[in-house]
Amino acid sequence: MPVPQSRGLVSRSLLRETAYQAIRDAIVDGTLAPGERLNDAALVEWLGVSRTPVREALTRLEQMGLVQTKPGRHTLVSPLDVRAVRNAQSVTTAMHELAVREAVPHLSATELDAMRNANARFAHALRGNDAAAALAADDDFHNITVTACANDAVRTVLEQFTPLLRRLERVHFSSLSGRGSVAQHERIISLCEAGDTEGAVAATRANWQTLRPLLDISPPESP
Repeated sequence: MPVPQSRGLVSRSLLRETAYQAIRDAIVDGTLAPGERLNDAALVEWLGVSRTPVREALTRLEQMGLVQTKPGRHTLVSPLDVRAVRNAQSVTTAMHELAVREAVPHLSATELDAMRNANARFAHALRGNDAAAALAADDDFHNITVTACANDAVRTVLEQFTPLLRRLERVHFSSLSGRGSVAQHERIISLCEAGDTEGAVAATRANWQTLRPLLDISPPESP
């Protein structure tokens, strides 16, 4: 069939995704603080894109609970909402349990090695007190089973709710017992390698439950 006559479809899609990821990451890492007003013109200048992908990104972020928009008035970075984060934690825990349950029978030696590598980077980042690198390595570790389970619904749900968790983790990172998570990751790997699906699921649940103390901390007040 002939190539469609419409132009720019791929570039628009990439611009939209780039704008979304950049604003999302800036909210999660605290560059854009809770309560901060988001000015379209400033975002357009920062990202080097037109207003359309910026507005589309903000609409998507509002659906995730990361921004609040009042049409014709303003858009704000959402205040930290511990109740919403508790709900997100319950959902993400369940999704990671499901991912591990479906992935274990199919994990390859290469994937297990990738989990070990991610955990080594996680431990190194913790020793260096590098919160950003630690959270990135933790994401890499868990994403291996998410990818291996080949369940698009799991990935979609995690993409929706994980940023809420990571945002609060960044604020209170020093309060987490990260070194305990290194050992928990090692146990998950061992159980996966042994083919112990239910054991790996239980270890994954325990790992994500270590976030519970964090959720009992009152977030800082919004400016």
